[in-house]
Amino acid sequence: MRVSELARHHLRSTSTLYTIVKQRDAIKSTKPSKGLNIQLKLRNDVNDEIKRLLLLWIEEKQLAGDSMTEAIICEKASTVYENLKEREAAESGETSTPVETFKASCGWFDNLKKQTEIHLVVRHGEATSFDMKATEEYIERFASLVAEEGNIPQQVFNCDETGLFWKMPWRTFITTEEKKLSGHKPMKDRLSLALCANSSGDCKVKPLLVYHSENPRAFKSQRIFKEKLQAMWRANPKAWV
Repeated sequence: MRVSELARHHLRSTSTLYTIVKQRDAIKSTKPSKGLNIQLKLRNDVNDEIKRLLLLWIEEKQLAGDSMTEAIICEKASTVYENLKEREAAESGETSTPVETFKASCGWFDNLKKQTEIHLVVRHGEATSFDMKATEEYIERFASLVAEEGNIPQQVFNCDETGLFWKMPWRTFITTEEKKLSGHKPMKDRLSLALCANSSGDCKVKPLLVYHSENPRAFKSQRIFKEKLQAMWRANPKAWV
């Protein structure tokens, strides 16, 4: 097949294909890291090793339940590069600073996402502690109990607590093999809310808010009175209900 026909078929310029054909031997000898399925251009061994170690690190963070943002991943890539250059210099016996530089920029991160297909997901807090089987059994048992007692919807109340991690990033990057991320409950700065209402929805109890500080500094500076809040304010060292 002629290069011009290949260019039309793959929607690429003829100059790009001529370059690929010219460097075919070098391209065939390149071994990309595990997880790299798109090879846009020739990469040296250092860049390839950075991506390989970075993917391993991301997988470890996934298992630990840690959140990974673009800034965290780029900072880790720079650290990996520095460690690789130091190891390379130690093995070769060189003491001079390497001239080659590496910058984990936004463009570099975009290329990393294309080549490794790491993607952004939303973290859900209680996925790991949720027992679907036990929940289904409880729903049936509770429905029969309400029917036996003859309760009406106004008499059936539900109270539950939820936590707000207001300093925790809820979005994180994961590798291409994973479609979703199981939930984790890392202890970050948080507050808890206890909400209660009846089944008919015509009686909603005032929410209970639990924070680790009895009198936050922001309340003093902004002259906020806890008595006028739309929730009952309580304090606990771990913000637990």
